[in-house]
Amino acid sequence: QVQLAESGGGLVQAGGSLRLSCAASGSIFSINTMGWYRQAPGKQRELVATIISGGSTNYADSVKGRFTISRDNTKNTVYLQMNSLKPEDAAVYYCHMYLSDFSYRGMDYWGKGTLVTVSS
Repeated sequence: QVQLAESGGGLVQAGGSLRLSCAASGSIFSINTMGWYRQAPGKQRELVATIISGGSTNYADSVKGRFTISRDNTKNTVYLQMNSLKPEDAAVYYCHMYLSDFSYRGMDYWGKGTLVTVSS
């Protein structure tokens, strides 16, 4: 059983910063991809950023230059540093990981989401 636990969401003024964290726990052999997605009210869930085991990153155009994704493999944790936040960044942010357990089965896991609110 693997669980993802997110933290760091909250209310921030436009132009401010937040740092999201997501830690995986359970029977984990390896984690390939870690990432963050977000879903605003009335909109589909969209990719924010991903980072693979080798460290390569990918960002949505809307967050490039403002958000930074990083990972700590020793802690099975992924971070999202969000700077220069805009009202349109407000959403529920979901952590995602593609990982293998000790049976070497790869599966997708999602966190429950953390709310980010940006006031103008």
